[in-house]
Amino acid sequence: MKILIDISHPAHVHFFKHAARIWQEHGHAVRFVARNKEITFQLLDDYQIPYRGLSTIRKGLAGLAVELVEHQSRLAGVAREFKPDVMLNIGGTFIAHVGKLMGIKTVVFTDTEHAKLSNGITFPFATWICTPTAYMNDLGKKQVRYNGYQELAYTHPNRFTPNPQTLADCGLSEGEPFSVLRFVSWGASHDIGQLGLSDDDKLTLVKNLREHGRVLITSETPLPTELEPFKVRVSPTRIHDLLYYANLYIGEGATMASEAAQFGTPSIYINTLVLGYINELSRDYNLVEHHTVGKEAVEAALRLVSNPDQKQVHQQRRQRMLAEKIDVTAWMVEFIENLT
Repeated sequence: MKILIDISHPAHVHFFKHAARIWQEHGHAVRFVARNKEITFQLLDDYQIPYRGLSTIRKGLAGLAVELVEHQSRLAGVAREFKPDVMLNIGGTFIAHVGKLMGIKTVVFTDTEHAKLSNGITFPFATWICTPTAYMNDLGKKQVRYNGYQELAYTHPNRFTPNPQTLADCGLSEGEPFSVLRFVSWGASHDIGQLGLSDDDKLTLVKNLREHGRVLITSETPLPTELEPFKVRVSPTRIHDLLYYANLYIGEGATMASEAAQFGTPSIYINTLVLGYINELSRDYNLVEHHTVGKEAVEAALRLVSNPDQKQVHQQRRQRMLAEKIDVTAWMVEFIENLT
């Protein structure tokens, strides 16, 4: 079987990396292509995954339209050469159109209900659309639901073992309290008109959290000068170690909020966007707090870090979640292999 994987975001590298290795061990041919967005190429290089870059992210809806044409034309060229049996992507716009035109099966993974523009131009052309059971929309006969979260493809204990050396490289020791903050760029089409933390909120948050331990920041956008000293200086392949050991995650990124929650780290998602999987992690497992107002999020963060037992409580909640959810990589491997 020939499997072509299109990577359009850094998090997608993590999602597919374990499944790709297993497919190769099972004798399947796997090829990666990618979009140059943030640290995507760096992650692929660090994980020693061979790939071909097809496009670079552009600003605005007009820029996205130009990139769409550029990426798809090059993807079609790769498909003509490689002749895949199936193409895979999270979001799926690039592969869905090419697959439909070339008669190639496509599997689109998504957990983002509010990406209405990209979903609208993608779903009609996809062969299958795989979503978590927590996904709030009914997509019809093409939809395949799985009892997990996209992040469980790499946060599940079967796929992840934390490395304490990452702490040492950051000047931290095991058990030393610290918080991880994540700020997004708001550049995606579904981010337009949404809100998170203001610069004043960020400064207030860091000032207060510093009284409860170290503060580490990962950011897609330039930081205020006062916050530059707090920027994480480790390889992006090791950020999950920090999320695992942290006493708190707070940020505008839903993916990282979900990752932290699945590691049993108290997690606060600050964003006006609503997602089914965040709702479930909050409602059913109490692993994430979702706030839309910066001041409320700051107050929640201080409440969580002030409780010395909070991490242990979240670890217990994590165990219940893991007992009820699946290893998404194992499910994905089997699902794709059974397509032919």
